[in-house]
Amino acid sequence: MMKKILLGAVALLATVSHVQAADLKEFRVGIIGGENEADRLRNYACMEGHLKDALGVEKVSFFPAADYDGVIQGLLGGTLDYAELGASGFAKIYLAKADAVEPIMTTVQADGSTGYYSIMVARKDSGITKLEDMKGKKLGFADADSTSGYLVPLVTLPEAVGAPVKEFFGSTGFGGGHENLVLEVLKGTFDAGTTFGSGVGEWKDGYTSGNLHKMVQKGILDMNDLVELWKSPLIPNGPIVVRNELPADTKAKFKQMMMDLPKTDEACFKAVMGGDYKAFTEVNVDFYKPIIEARKATIGG
Repeated sequence: MMKKILLGAVALLATVSHVQAADLKEFRVGIIGGENEADRLRNYACMEGHLKDALGVEKVSFFPAADYDGVIQGLLGGTLDYAELGASGFAKIYLAKADAVEPIMTTVQADGSTGYYSIMVARKDSGITKLEDMKGKKLGFADADSTSGYLVPLVTLPEAVGAPVKEFFGSTGFGGGHENLVLEVLKGTFDAGTTFGSGVGEWKDGYTSGNLHKMVQKGILDMNDLVELWKSPLIPNGPIVVRNELPADTKAKFKQMMMDLPKTDEACFKAVMGGDYKAFTEVNVDFYKPIIEARKATIGG
């Protein structure tokens, strides 16, 4: 009798799961801040057809948040189904609600690595040519939830300069996303700022991927106007995450579609990810444990 009840319960759960997947009409995509909204929507537009075909949904909605936290809160609240995050953004979600999202993959750089760098840049005509020249000067960070634009510099710069950030630099501030931060450095609002890049390839191209590369590609940055002052240790590439409560078959279909994207639509893959990456590779929470611990110890949840 008990065996029949258990089997019936399993069958019921399977039916419920199937119904949930079949009833999924809309798939909601969060797009973190960092560049202007029109560019982000244009880069992601190619995903609509792929997601509809792979998941069988009627509608794909894109939500470009004004900053990183907009997407983070959407994922925590269950109003978004998928997003690409920085490692620190994922850490914030994990520390608030460990089972809210699942990291399933990350990008592979052109050189085969699965990491990138925080890069501090200054105007080339500023007279600032090395990190030591920034003593007493104004440093700009990209976003409080950015890994490369805030967390990693906050953790690793003290060793590089021999003093806490607040003591070495004259003042600090936030630029409102990576693209805007670099523009503010060029305007002179900050003496230097922290953004990100692959560290692979040519300086003139803004490397092969990252914010500098995207700005060069869009024609709004000439790398000859900047000088690199500092490069961080290697940072784990940020995760593609999905809402944990999505039906298992939906998550499986999404994952397969994304893993295949570099081959099925290379142009879309590069547009969405913002550079010349090779592929996706599978990851899980363990890949981000060092960043989770660094965020917990430094800036909390």
